[in-house]
Amino acid sequence: MMMRIWQGPLLRYIARRLGSLVVVLLGVTLLTYGLMYVSPSDPVELLLQAQGIPVSDDVVQALKQKAGLDRPFLVQYVSWLGNFCRGDMGESLVDGQPVAEALQAALPRTLLLTLTSMIVTIVLSVPLGILTAVRQNRFSDTFIRLVSFLSHAMPSFFVSLLLLYVVALKLHWLPVLAGGSAKGLILPTLALAIPMTGKYIRQVRAAILEQLGQSYVDGALSRGIRPGAILVRDVLRNALLTIITLLSLSAGSLLGGTAAVEMIFVWRGMGFLVMDAILKRDYPMIQAFVVWMAVIYVLINLLVDLSYRLLDPRVRLSGEPN
Repeated sequence: MMMRIWQGPLLRYIARRLGSLVVVLLGVTLLTYGLMYVSPSDPVELLLQAQGIPVSDDVVQALKQKAGLDRPFLVQYVSWLGNFCRGDMGESLVDGQPVAEALQAALPRTLLLTLTSMIVTIVLSVPLGILTAVRQNRFSDTFIRLVSFLSHAMPSFFVSLLLLYVVALKLHWLPVLAGGSAKGLILPTLALAIPMTGKYIRQVRAAILEQLGQSYVDGALSRGIRPGAILVRDVLRNALLTIITLLSLSAGSLLGGTAAVEMIFVWRGMGFLVMDAILKRDYPMIQAFVVWMAVIYVLINLLVDLSYRLLDPRVRLSGEPN
């Protein structure tokens, strides 16, 4: 059965999506490089200023000619794109460090923070969402929904500051700065997971309630099947598509949106890196970040679409026969 799923239409669908991935990424790279090209700040002047070299027209023109920045836009873009595909993403305008090395050091930290945040969110939200659905309109349902509404209403940076003040400064349970340690990872993880948990609880509750209202649940109960078995075997499985959709959206937003939390806790991931690059107008670093985020977003969407087909054979992919 599993082998048949991966044959024919699914492989053609993957090939089409990978083709569209190339088109999307070409558009992203063209737009990203174009924005730097029309920027009022001259990257050569920024580089000279960062290195403490006096800026003069002769020096600027000489460096532009050496770097190929005096050529037409499309020639520059094709050259930059070719170097990027070979792993050469340029050098930082701030410290001259290769951009690829900086991203290679920062990406695992952001991936780790994203993974731990999503695990905590799932561990908290799925059981609580099921509980509120099963005990609909009771005190526990009302209380959990109220707490989830409040947690979802608080942005991550506010939760970060609150945790920092209470847990780190007042109670001294955890360090103020993350510093790359396991203890330092706890507060950034909670700062991201708490608002997401509030959102997930309500979404899981709605998905479970929708499934509980289906006729197959009444049929299973009439055959004497235990409610717990129906909930785990049928209801939760059918609600997985909703949960996976939420996970895909959260994974993408976390990978690109952890900047505020990483800055507050000095967790030196991708968000910290790009915020620092924006403040210092480090264009090569910003370009590489945008392109890599686009790659990750598209790949996550592709994996989610494939998971739909694997979890529910009734879901048809584009081009697959009915």
